[in-house]
Amino acid sequence: MSSLHLDDFTDLIERPDGGVRRDAEARRERQIVPPGALGRLDDLGEWLAAAQSTARVRPIERPRVVLFAGDHGVASLDVSARPAGSAATLVRAVLEGGSPVSILARQSNVPVRVVDMALDCDPGDLPADVVRHRVRRGSGRVDIEDALTPEEAEAAFRAGMAVADEEADSGTDLVVLGDVSVGGTTPAAVLIAALCGTDASVVTGRGGVAIDDLAWMRKCAAIRDSLRRARPVLGEPLQLLAAVGGADLAATTGFLLQCAVRKTPVILDGVVSAACALVGQRIAFRAPDWWLAGQSSGEPAQRKALDRLALEPLLDQGVSVGEGTGALLTLPLVRAAAALAAELPEKPTEDTAEAAEAEETTEAAERE
Repeated sequence: MSSLHLDDFTDLIERPDGGVRRDAEARRERQIVPPGALGRLDDLGEWLAAAQSTARVRPIERPRVVLFAGDHGVASLDVSARPAGSAATLVRAVLEGGSPVSILARQSNVPVRVVDMALDCDPGDLPADVVRHRVRRGSGRVDIEDALTPEEAEAAFRAGMAVADEEADSGTDLVVLGDVSVGGTTPAAVLIAALCGTDASVVTGRGGVAIDDLAWMRKCAAIRDSLRRARPVLGEPLQLLAAVGGADLAATTGFLLQCAVRKTPVILDGVVSAACALVGQRIAFRAPDWWLAGQSSGEPAQRKALDRLALEPLLDQGVSVGEGTGALLTLPLVRAAAALAAELPEKPTEDTAEAAEAEETTEAAERE
């Protein structure tokens, strides 16, 4: 019998400090730039204040990109523009610095961590620190079989929790979350359709690298068949992840929830992280208060999930490449919001004006 009690997250996760947020709002009203004039940067600054439990926001000094990686058996149906089992190639590009997220991270001086949960390659092909949490080689084909055994689902979920604890313990103050997968948008769409009670056609998108119409129809059919397998376990999140998710999705869900426990803010990237966030919301309703939606990838399933989560993307650039790339683009906005909230001077009050006038009079007298 499993010793993992998902109900505990409801008790362990607290909302960001509402009292501090009110103090931050009051402080913002005293600053020289009128409230609202900075648009969403005002909201971001107040959100950061609540997450940090301080009305004077601290700068984001130790952000980290965390990417959960895996291959999905459903990719063998040619529902992805990339060959089935090729996610390891994408991981190597990230590690070697040639992927979009690596280039942006290098420009922003942000470290990138890749966590292999189910890549379809020999673990010896990748660094030991990348593969140490792996639970299996590739996740099952979700349209006809479970992605994971119950034991593997729990192991992946716990691995995600462990990674969140490692990041919190190392001082990471903001996580940019993403995935490196082939076929991952298909189980993500299944999870979103199941949890939102919608049809396959509503959530079927074109994936990170746009697929043609025939591939879209195959993907839609795979999602439809997977939904039939998802509905009987809809009330059991861990069973749902085992049936139609995957090791990387189970780990991401555990990671998100444990980040909320540890009060570590997270920026979500695309449809995969949105799907995991939706599962996380089903487990602990306060958890989404610790997450930001980084960007709109254009995937219909992502829009559906973010609407249910009541999260509005910070950017709408249509970046669908995955790997946390779109979410990382929002980091300068978050850092700007933190700097403005902390450093904008306050309007002078009568007391400060009188003090300044008295100081000027004293200085004039001394000069005479």
